[in-house]
Amino acid sequence: MSDALSLDHLRGLDAGDPLKGFRADFVLPEGVIYLDGNSLGPAPKAALNALQHAGSAEWAQDLIRSWNAAGWFQLPLELGDRVGRLIGAAPGQVAVCDSTSINIFKALSAAAGLRPDRKTVLAEAGSFPTDVYIAEGFVASQPGYRLRLEGQDGASILDMLGPDVGVVLLNHVNYRSGRLADLVAVTRAIHEAGALVIWDLCHSAGALPIGLDAAEVDFAVGCSYKYLNGGPGAPAFIYVAERHQAAARQPLSGWWGHARPFAFETHYEGAPAIARFLCGTQPILSLRALKGALEVWDRVDLDALRAKSLQLTDLFIALVETRCADHGLALETPRDPAVRGSQVSFSHPHAYEIVQALIERQVIGDFRAPDVLRFGFTPLYLSHEDVWIAVETLRDILETGLWREPRFAARHAVT
Repeated sequence: MSDALSLDHLRGLDAGDPLKGFRADFVLPEGVIYLDGNSLGPAPKAALNALQHAGSAEWAQDLIRSWNAAGWFQLPLELGDRVGRLIGAAPGQVAVCDSTSINIFKALSAAAGLRPDRKTVLAEAGSFPTDVYIAEGFVASQPGYRLRLEGQDGASILDMLGPDVGVVLLNHVNYRSGRLADLVAVTRAIHEAGALVIWDLCHSAGALPIGLDAAEVDFAVGCSYKYLNGGPGAPAFIYVAERHQAAARQPLSGWWGHARPFAFETHYEGAPAIARFLCGTQPILSLRALKGALEVWDRVDLDALRAKSLQLTDLFIALVETRCADHGLALETPRDPAVRGSQVSFSHPHAYEIVQALIERQVIGDFRAPDVLRFGFTPLYLSHEDVWIAVETLRDILETGLWREPRFAARHAVT
């Protein structure tokens, strides 16, 4: 084993880590190495404090007055601007609201409305399923529309572009493999073909710098419960480029998106700018928890975050391939760091059982069907030594055959 992979060397890297202080901002169970922040981020202390205050003071004591006194009503747009900094969006272009699935439907409808003569929607067969499911539902509701999928109806999105394509829905980071798309080049190619693009940022927001404005992206959606640590089921976000906001319309014309919601008018008139992409009453306690989490993110240098992310994922790949060789693991994540998000996936015929054995040993990753062990690397609370321990635990499970015990084959509802 090279000196670069030695435990002493890794401890030295941790001693000089400019992000090491952030670990104290999170509640992490003793002895757990958490490699699943790409699915559900751990709790920031500030988020728990915000949630406690929102429940015990703003709700319990101030009651309905908190819509004004505590700024509840403004939270979707206030937090939208703070998320916007993390995804490269100037103020006034992001709203935190609803779920990723609902926001995809809004974005598809708005984008299609801006290209009414182009009735083909492109997406990826290997996309996160909700993207495809929502796209299927959208085209089914629109006479004359059709959905074509990369990997099923054509070899690549760029090859499938044509005069009939109006909207392209893409994932910035693939949820299974961790492959990172070239947001700038792909957006440019889609625009040159006359179409609009919607980027799903669920596996990149909070994992790496994203320049939506610089790339002239049209629409984007994402969630806040993964790398952004907003809590289970925390609201998603939607980005609409300022240049589209005057003309864009979304179909879910709920009262929070009305120009004057408390005028209680009979007919709908959309609010100006990004506010028209709101729908109904938002989950205030979840928004307050996210506001607390963003107190941590307000202090994060995204370039330093990305640099450490790549160090950790490079290290994990190297250690697994060195320490766990000959056990049937195959790398599914790009080896080239330039096209890798902040996760690493290996395939194995018994991936589910191995992941369950790891979880029992306090190394928490997850399984993605049919055969992928998936590990997320979140630089704010993970160390290089954590990566070493995780791989040593994996090696022991493989060498001892612990994963073969029948209890690890029992399938849970959530994998």
